[in-house]
Amino acid sequence: MTLLAGTQPRWFPLAREEARGLLTAKGPWILAVLLVLWGYRPTYVGWQGLGSNMTIGFLQTAGSFLLPLGVLLLSYRSVVGERTSGSLKFILGLPMTRSDILVGKVLGRSAGIAIPISAAAVTLGVIGLIRFGAFSPLLFCGVLLSTVVYVMSLVSVGTAISAVTTSTVRAAGAAFGGVYLVFTAFWTKFAEIIYATVGTAPPETTVGTASVNSFSAPADGLFFLLLRLSPGRAYRVLTNWLLGVGNSGGSFDAVITKLETPTSITIYTVESAFHGQTPPAYLHELSGVVILLCWLLVPLGVARYRFERGDLV
Repeated sequence: MTLLAGTQPRWFPLAREEARGLLTAKGPWILAVLLVLWGYRPTYVGWQGLGSNMTIGFLQTAGSFLLPLGVLLLSYRSVVGERTSGSLKFILGLPMTRSDILVGKVLGRSAGIAIPISAAAVTLGVIGLIRFGAFSPLLFCGVLLSTVVYVMSLVSVGTAISAVTTSTVRAAGAAFGGVYLVFTAFWTKFAEIIYATVGTAPPETTVGTASVNSFSAPADGLFFLLLRLSPGRAYRVLTNWLLGVGNSGGSFDAVITKLETPTSITIYTVESAFHGQTPPAYLHELSGVVILLCWLLVPLGVARYRFERGDLV
C-alpha cells in the first residue's frame, strides 16, 4: 500500500475525489441525457454526404452549444466554491502544491464529465446503428477522442476562472458572460468585427458592421484563423476534417450543404473562399488540435501564476 501511494502523483487523490464527486452527482448524467436528445438530428443532407457515418456527426452536434454550457456550469465553482465554503483550507493543508491542486481539479473534473459524455456518445452510436446501419468504428473513436479533448479544454477554462476569482458570482459572470457568450454563442460576429478592424477585406463587401460577406468570404488566412480561435469552432474544424466534409468551423451538415449542394447558405468554408487556391498552411484542419491544446494549457498556466501568488483564504 505504501509502495502504491509512493508511485501516485500528488494530485491523484484529489483528482479521484473530484471525479467520484461528479460521477455520483446528477448534473453530469442529466447533461448526458440532454446531449443525446440534442445530438440526435438526422438530416437528408447528412445522409447524402456521409451515409451511415452521419451517426458520428451526431457527436459533433451534441458537442455544439449545449456541451460547453454544461461543462462550464460543472466547472466554474471548482475552486472558488471551496474558497467561499472554507474547505480550501483543508485542501491546502494536504501534501500538495497549489499547482497540484489545479492539475487535480482539471483532470478529475475532466474524467467526471468525460465518462457521462462518452456514455451519451455510445448511446447515440447505438441509436444510429439501429436506424442507419454500421458506421466506421475508427472514425467514431477519433471524433469521441476529439470531444474528450474539447471537454478538457473547457474544464481548464472553467477551473482557471474559478481559481482567479474571489466569488461565485464573478466566476459565473466570467464563465457565461465572457467565455460562453463571446467564444461560443457570438464568436463569428466578433471575428467579423475584429477582421473588419485589422484585416484587408474589400470595403464593398460589407455585412452590418463587419467588412466580410458570409456568401462570399475573403480569401484571407487571417480571417479564417480568427474564426477558429474559438474552442467550439476549433473542435468543429477538427471533427469536420475527420468526417471528411470540408475545412470549416460550421456544423457538418451545414458544410455539406455549402459545398455539395446548390443551396446558398451563410457559412464560412476555406474551400469556397479560396476557390481552388492553396490556403495558408496554418489553416490545415490540424490547427484545431493546436488551438484546443492552447485552450487547455494557457488558461491553466495563467491560473497557476495567479493561484501561486494569491491569498486563497
